[in-house]
Amino acid sequence: MTRIAIDGGQSALRLRVLPSGRTGEGPGYTHGPDALHRMLDAIRTAASAAEVTGPVELVALGLTGYPPASAEAFAADVSELLDADEVRLTQDMVTAHAGALPEGYGVVVAAGTGLVCLAVDRDGTWRKLDGHGYLFGDAGSAFAIGRAGLVAVQRARDGRGPVTKLADTALDPVTLYRSSTLVDDVARFAPEVLRCAAEGDPVAHDLVVRAAGDIAETIEAAVAQLAGEGPVPVACVGGLFAGAGEQLLTPVRDALPPRARLTPAAGNSLDGAERLATGPTGTYGDLIVTHRR
Repeated sequence: MTRIAIDGGQSALRLRVLPSGRTGEGPGYTHGPDALHRMLDAIRTAASAAEVTGPVELVALGLTGYPPASAEAFAADVSELLDADEVRLTQDMVTAHAGALPEGYGVVVAAGTGLVCLAVDRDGTWRKLDGHGYLFGDAGSAFAIGRAGLVAVQRARDGRGPVTKLADTALDPVTLYRSSTLVDDVARFAPEVLRCAAEGDPVAHDLVVRAAGDIAETIEAAVAQLAGEGPVPVACVGGLFAGAGEQLLTPVRDALPPRARLTPAAGNSLDGAERLATGPTGTYGDLIVTHRR
């Protein structure tokens, strides 16, 4: 019988049909009062592209942005939409963890426009760190790096800070303030900071090192939540790490506490959703809302 795995992030929603492997895609999460309705529409679009036909035995989905108070009702809506007997609904940080660390133990940092960290112990005890949004957190994220780069440009132009190559490609602040996609626009400047750092710009280099320090600080706090004194696997996933590679991972690794061991991610968030769709929930049981019809 058919099972379905879904990963819904800010950039796109991806769906995989099991065991056939057919895939479909829909638009990503956008904020607003009708966000959940748009998310259902995205699932409908992806399911149509993947030629999903009911009934479906089980759907596992990790989504960004849904309010916990609406989880039960939303899971029921997904069950009705896909003609599914069972729906397992969780946050995308959980499917990212399940995809990256198959044993369900350790720390995963997911960094793109924002940044969130999830620590899961062997007994299922868990702790979410950061993920507080661009105004109050997301330290070390693409937004944080991009904003720091743009601030450095304004300081240089005012004569309050050193000259930097970042000024060559920085967007005008007035234009940014008028943008309806301000957060994404600022985050898109992060690759420029990384590029200038790689080319030897000292200001950009310092910003990358500072971001790595912020990420390492979050990891250190996460590792401290896990019992015991043995090594803890740590996986860094998401678009920021994929784009930066060792340029960011090396200073992160250098700043980590002894227990933390950077580990290549075994898979992505969609792989994690597949793991939750095809097997037991394991250490993630307390993080999953289950609906059965």
